[in-house]
Amino acid sequence: MHLLHLDSSIQGDSSVSRILSAAIVEQLRRSHSGLELSYRDLCAQPLPHLTLPGFATPEATATLDAFLAADIVVIGAAMYNFGIPTQLKSWFDHILIAGKTFRYGENGVEGLAGGKRVLVALARGGHYADGSAASEHAETHLRAMLGFIGIAQPEFVIAEGVAYGPEQREMAIASALDQVAAIQGDFAPA
Repeated sequence: MHLLHLDSSIQGDSSVSRILSAAIVEQLRRSHSGLELSYRDLCAQPLPHLTLPGFATPEATATLDAFLAADIVVIGAAMYNFGIPTQLKSWFDHILIAGKTFRYGENGVEGLAGGKRVLVALARGGHYADGSAASEHAETHLRAMLGFIGIAQPEFVIAEGVAYGPEQREMAIASALDQVAAIQGDFAPA
């Protein structure tokens, strides 16, 4: 079984989403002996923004192939300015490919990547869990893109309020790590 681990926060070692994504990977490693891991830091190794000539590059093909080969994908995502980091959006632009991860048919869009387990570690500076903030476009955007390619049940571990001060940050991390500890390791690829 193969796990693809992605991080997209620009904050390096102080990143909450990186702390959580690493914890998720470790939780899954304990559950799956022999789990093969691939890792990409989308800040240290950014993908170019989408261009028409960029569809045919070896890097674009390798990025899509790495996603398609993964049984499990763990994504570390921070919320910046109400959305996902541009580095992560660029990665999605390289994997949302007609004929590979989705297709258009008689009944509309059909996702072709539905046999994967996707876990997202999302860190947000503010509080959005109650759904009252119409300005939350990170989790909603991720759910929409993943659903588009057939991943209807992504799992989210969310730390929010991390910008409200050191005490709130630590409480948010502790709460999110409790969510990580509850992740079940059982998964059989489709």
